[in-house]
Amino acid sequence: MDAFFASVEIRDDPSLAGLPVVVGGKGDRGVVAAASYEARVYGVRSAMASAHARRLCPSAVWLPGRYDRYSEVSRDLHELFHEVTPLVEGIALDEAFLDVAGARRLLGDPVEIAHTLRARIAEALGLTASVGVARVKLLAKLASEAAKPRVQPSGEVDEGPGVVVVDPDRELEFLHPLPVRALWGVGPATQKRLDRYGIATIGELAALPLDTLVGALGAGLGRHLHDLAWARDPRSVVPEQEAKSVGHEETYGRDLADASDLRGEITRLSDAVATRLRRSGVAARTITLKVRFPDFRTITRSRTLPEATDVGHEIAGAAVALLEALDLNGGVRLLGVSCSHLGPPPARQLELLDERGAAPTDPHRLAADAMEGIRRRFGEGAVGPATLATARGLRVKRKGDTQWGPSDPAERQAQRPRDEEG
Repeated sequence: MDAFFASVEIRDDPSLAGLPVVVGGKGDRGVVAAASYEARVYGVRSAMASAHARRLCPSAVWLPGRYDRYSEVSRDLHELFHEVTPLVEGIALDEAFLDVAGARRLLGDPVEIAHTLRARIAEALGLTASVGVARVKLLAKLASEAAKPRVQPSGEVDEGPGVVVVDPDRELEFLHPLPVRALWGVGPATQKRLDRYGIATIGELAALPLDTLVGALGAGLGRHLHDLAWARDPRSVVPEQEAKSVGHEETYGRDLADASDLRGEITRLSDAVATRLRRSGVAARTITLKVRFPDFRTITRSRTLPEATDVGHEIAGAAVALLEALDLNGGVRLLGVSCSHLGPPPARQLELLDERGAAPTDPHRLAADAMEGIRRRFGEGAVGPATLATARGLRVKRKGDTQWGPSDPAERQAQRPRDEEG
């Protein structure tokens, strides 16, 4: 999808059309999640530090983002994908691979399908998409990038072709002129190693002897990049992949140093993780704590429980124990709690009242069950751990609420009426 988050905001509020719109955390620790093409004229890009983006485009309209809204539109988008083929592999809210081999007899050749799907998205959602058509996933991804709108040096926005097709007989012609950073697996560290060999393009990488590449990058990465550079990508489209972990993390507008504040944040994150586990029908054995310090040093610590759990109190207890083993005198910039080793929830023995007339079941599990029932009926903010209570209500952690850095609370309050309209 083209500038997905910004495009959804503009579609929902047409008064934003033609303005430089930026979605993300506006604070000094925020990042840009998406920018309209009017903002990109000024050099604003996704993943850019918000402070830099504000300097480039002081007139930008900043929106803190509405992850729930984008998820809703994404579900509508994926319904359109599934009208074409059941073989849909979602990569992000706004991106997916589709294997259309089985749809050709009914819907036409892949190029026809691409144009039809793009038109259907525009008609049904009022949004634009860029589509790449190719024999393998790598080339389809790169072709979709080539199909996107571009900001020209003159400052004008070129709408782009919308659909780019890489025919099997011109794959290397398309692939080899591209920068080597376009390959999956080439990040800043790998790029530095390749710079020593004067490699700037995928074609130059392909020309490097395999033994040299393996010696520079190691057997696994070296062979992987060598295959990709020759358009060899055996990966198939894999629909409905099971999650391997569930987690939440948050960057704070100011460093947290107070022990009670830190424990409260662990409780908040753990409660949100437990809610997602329960709604996915799974439990976890391994609890992982992530801590980022003010100097950006980041560490993770894990603990494996004797029995899988989906109870927030138990997840928080393990995470707090991990936290208390760390030296936090300098404060904390980011906290994260995640759960892995997912499996079915532990079996629960159904028991009658004991001889004292009291239910012997774990009270924390009973409380978790009761909270889940209330939340399903009355909403996430209806009930929760007492440590999350404030004068304005419960500080419930929601998926994506600070995904792009801490936001100004006043901005979030101003956003709320638009959330309700959505």
